[in-house]
Amino acid sequence: MNRFELKQAAKAQISGRIGKFFLMYLAYFGVALLFSMVGALIPAVGTIVATMATYPMYFGIIAVCIALADGNDFKVSDMFNGFHDWWGAIKTYFFVGLFTSLWSLLLIVPGIVKSYSYRLAIYIKAENKDMPALEAIRRSKEIMEGHKLEWFVLDLSFIGWGLLVGITFGIAAIWVTPYMDMTYVNAYRKMCPKVVEAEVVEETTEE
Repeated sequence: MNRFELKQAAKAQISGRIGKFFLMYLAYFGVALLFSMVGALIPAVGTIVATMATYPMYFGIIAVCIALADGNDFKVSDMFNGFHDWWGAIKTYFFVGLFTSLWSLLLIVPGIVKSYSYRLAIYIKAENKDMPALEAIRRSKEIMEGHKLEWFVLDLSFIGWGLLVGITFGIAAIWVTPYMDMTYVNAYRKMCPKVVEAEVVEETTEE
């Protein structure tokens, strides 16, 4: 996995589209902020509603990034396509969080390692709406075998960008956020070509 190539591709992909990305992330973080305020007043209700709204929205953003990585353009409204499988999005996040937390109960390091095992589950599920959440997690574990360190190093390579966002009081996030998301999606696509859905069909036929 060549980090330089992934990042160069990401820069080219977001070039000329920063405005659309800004509107998508503005909607996403706006909804998250709104319900965090509601959660402060009514904790249980705010948390539940925020989960039901923000998880599918982020799934939609990931699907947009995957489409862009495959050479397709997008509309800002495409981010709401995540609601077509809103329950699948919520279940995927839930199981990833649950399994990571259970491993973290043992020690911090196993929890971190396992979080990388489940890293691709969200991308796989966003691209394959008919795939069960647990199957997406299983495939993520399978694909990430032997690649966890590469993704860890990729994460580390963004530390400087994170500092820039902090120094600019979040302004740099307008460019940095889509840049990071597209880089991760490009890494996902390198490791997982668009054959997952076809494999599901083949397995179903064989059964």
